[in-house]
Amino acid sequence: MRARHSAALLLLLMLLLAPAAQAADIVVEQPWARATPGRAPTGAAYLVLVNQGRDSDRLIGASSPVATKVELHESAGAQASGHSGHVVEMRPLAEIEVKPGQRIVLRPNATHVMLVGLKEPLKEGASFPLLLRFAKAGTVTIQVPVAKAGAMGPPK
Repeated sequence: MRARHSAALLLLLMLLLAPAAQAADIVVEQPWARATPGRAPTGAAYLVLVNQGRDSDRLIGASSPVATKVELHESAGAQASGHSGHVVEMRPLAEIEVKPGQRIVLRPNATHVMLVGLKEPLKEGASFPLLLRFAKAGTVTIQVPVAKAGAMGPPK
Protein backbone atom coordinates (compact mmCIF):
# COMPACT_ATOMS: atom_id res chain seq x y z
CA MET A 1 0.00 0.00 0.00
CA ARG A 2 2.81 2.36 0.83
CA ALA A 3 4.44 1.79 -2.60
CA ARG A 4 1.13 2.49 -4.38
CA HIS A 5 0.70 5.71 -2.37
CA SER A 6 4.25 6.81 -3.23
CA ALA A 7 3.75 6.06 -6.93
CA ALA A 8 0.52 8.06 -7.00
CA LEU A 9 2.18 10.97 -5.25
CA LEU A 10 5.10 10.86 -7.70
CA LEU A 11 2.70 10.84 -10.68
CA LEU A 12 0.79 13.80 -9.24
CA LEU A 13 4.02 15.76 -8.74
CA MET A 14 5.11 15.03 -12.32
CA LEU A 15 1.78 16.27 -13.67
CA LEU A 16 1.94 19.44 -11.58
CA LEU A 17 5.53 20.23 -12.53
CA ALA A 18 5.23 19.50 -16.28
CA PRO A 19 3.54 22.82 -17.25
CA ALA A 20 6.12 24.80 -15.27
CA ALA A 21 8.96 23.05 -17.11
CA GLN A 22 7.35 23.84 -20.47
CA ALA A 23 6.71 27.48 -19.53
CA ALA A 24 10.38 27.78 -18.55
CA ASP A 25 11.34 27.37 -22.23
CA ILE A 26 9.71 30.72 -23.08
CA VAL A 27 11.09 33.76 -21.29
CA VAL A 28 9.37 37.14 -21.49
CA GLU A 29 11.72 40.11 -21.09
CA GLN A 30 11.30 43.88 -20.92
CA PRO A 31 7.50 44.19 -20.99
CA TRP A 32 6.18 47.74 -21.21
CA ALA A 33 3.38 49.91 -22.54
CA ARG A 34 2.90 53.58 -23.31
CA ALA A 35 0.61 55.83 -21.30
CA THR A 36 -2.59 56.62 -23.18
CA PRO A 37 -4.42 59.96 -23.34
CA GLY A 38 -7.85 60.45 -21.75
CA ARG A 39 -10.43 58.31 -23.48
CA ALA A 40 -8.20 56.53 -25.98
CA PRO A 41 -9.96 53.28 -26.90
CA THR A 42 -6.74 51.36 -27.56
CA GLY A 43 -3.25 50.91 -26.21
CA ALA A 44 -0.34 48.58 -26.91
CA ALA A 45 2.09 46.43 -24.98
CA TYR A 46 5.60 45.56 -26.08
CA LEU A 47 8.01 42.86 -24.93
CA VAL A 48 10.72 40.42 -25.93
CA LEU A 49 10.02 36.70 -26.31
CA VAL A 50 12.96 34.31 -25.95
CA ASN A 51 12.69 30.59 -26.67
CA GLN A 52 15.28 28.74 -24.58
CA GLY A 53 13.86 25.33 -25.50
CA ARG A 54 14.58 22.85 -28.25
CA ASP A 55 11.17 23.13 -29.93
CA SER A 56 9.31 25.96 -31.61
CA ASP A 57 6.38 27.46 -29.75
CA ARG A 58 3.74 29.98 -30.78
CA LEU A 59 2.15 32.89 -28.97
CA ILE A 60 -1.50 32.23 -29.85
CA GLY A 61 -3.35 34.83 -27.78
CA ALA A 62 -3.42 37.19 -24.83
CA SER A 63 -5.81 38.80 -22.39
CA SER A 64 -5.78 41.48 -19.71
CA PRO A 65 -8.29 42.91 -17.26
CA VAL A 66 -7.48 46.44 -18.55
CA ALA A 67 -9.06 45.79 -21.99
CA THR A 68 -12.16 44.11 -23.35
CA LYS A 69 -10.07 42.38 -26.03
CA VAL A 70 -6.37 41.77 -26.61
CA GLU A 71 -5.00 40.98 -30.07
CA LEU A 72 -1.64 40.28 -31.64
CA HIS A 73 -0.91 42.88 -34.33
CA GLU A 74 1.69 43.82 -36.86
CA SER A 75 2.22 47.32 -38.26
CA ALA A 76 3.29 47.56 -41.85
CA GLY A 77 4.17 50.68 -43.82
CA ALA A 78 3.13 51.25 -47.41
CA GLN A 79 3.56 54.25 -49.63
CA ALA A 80 0.17 55.86 -50.18
CA SER A 81 -0.58 55.94 -53.87
CA GLY A 82 -0.31 59.45 -55.22
CA HIS A 83 1.02 60.87 -51.93
CA SER A 84 4.50 61.50 -50.67
CA GLY A 85 3.47 60.55 -47.13
CA HIS A 86 3.80 57.19 -45.43
CA VAL A 87 0.75 55.15 -44.44
CA VAL A 88 0.98 52.64 -41.62
CA GLU A 89 -1.61 49.90 -41.45
CA MET A 90 -2.15 47.39 -38.68
CA ARG A 91 -3.02 43.78 -39.34
CA PRO A 92 -4.11 41.22 -36.77
CA LEU A 93 -1.94 38.13 -36.44
CA ALA A 94 -3.27 34.69 -35.57
CA GLU A 95 0.00 33.78 -33.84
CA ILE A 96 3.66 34.65 -33.42
CA GLU A 97 6.09 31.75 -33.87
CA VAL A 98 9.15 31.65 -31.63
CA LYS A 99 11.76 29.20 -32.90
CA PRO A 100 14.36 27.56 -30.64
CA GLY A 101 17.03 30.08 -29.63
CA GLN A 102 15.10 32.95 -31.22
CA ARG A 103 14.41 36.39 -29.71
CA ILE A 104 11.28 38.11 -30.99
CA VAL A 105 11.11 41.83 -30.16
CA LEU A 106 7.62 43.33 -30.06
CA ARG A 107 8.03 47.11 -30.41
CA PRO A 108 6.26 50.28 -31.59
CA ASN A 109 5.52 50.47 -35.33
CA ALA A 110 6.11 46.71 -35.66
CA THR A 111 4.68 43.57 -34.07
CA HIS A 112 2.90 44.34 -30.78
CA VAL A 113 0.10 43.33 -28.42
CA MET A 114 -2.96 45.52 -29.05
CA LEU A 115 -5.21 46.39 -26.09
CA VAL A 116 -8.68 47.04 -27.52
CA GLY A 117 -11.47 48.65 -25.52
CA LEU A 118 -9.39 50.06 -22.67
CA LYS A 119 -11.45 50.19 -19.49
CA GLU A 120 -9.43 53.17 -18.23
CA PRO A 121 -6.36 55.08 -19.45
CA LEU A 122 -2.94 53.51 -19.03
CA LYS A 123 -1.16 55.86 -16.63
CA GLU A 124 2.59 56.47 -16.51
CA GLY A 125 4.13 54.73 -13.49
CA ALA A 126 1.32 52.17 -13.16
CA SER A 127 1.42 48.54 -14.28
CA PHE A 128 -1.11 45.91 -15.32
CA PRO A 129 -1.23 42.12 -15.74
CA LEU A 130 -1.03 40.59 -19.20
CA LEU A 131 -1.69 36.89 -19.77
CA LEU A 132 0.13 35.42 -22.76
CA ARG A 133 -1.11 32.08 -24.15
CA PHE A 134 1.43 29.82 -25.84
CA ALA A 135 0.62 26.65 -27.79
CA LYS A 136 3.11 24.55 -25.78
CA ALA A 137 4.21 26.63 -22.79
CA GLY A 138 0.66 27.37 -21.69
CA THR A 139 -0.27 30.65 -20.04
CA VAL A 140 2.40 33.02 -18.77
CA THR A 141 1.29 36.04 -16.69
CA ILE A 142 3.50 39.12 -16.63
CA GLN A 143 3.26 42.61 -15.14
CA VAL A 144 3.55 45.39 -17.71
CA PRO A 145 4.92 48.74 -16.46
CA VAL A 146 3.56 51.84 -18.19
CA ALA A 147 6.06 54.36 -19.60
CA LYS A 148 5.30 57.96 -20.60
CA ALA A 149 3.21 58.67 -23.69
CA GLY A 150 5.29 58.47 -26.85
CA ALA A 151 8.06 56.42 -25.18
CA MET A 152 10.11 54.16 -27.45
CA GLY A 153 11.26 51.78 -24.72
CA PRO A 154 10.50 50.52 -21.23
CA PRO A 155 10.46 52.96 -18.33
CA LYS A 156 13.81 53.41 -16.62
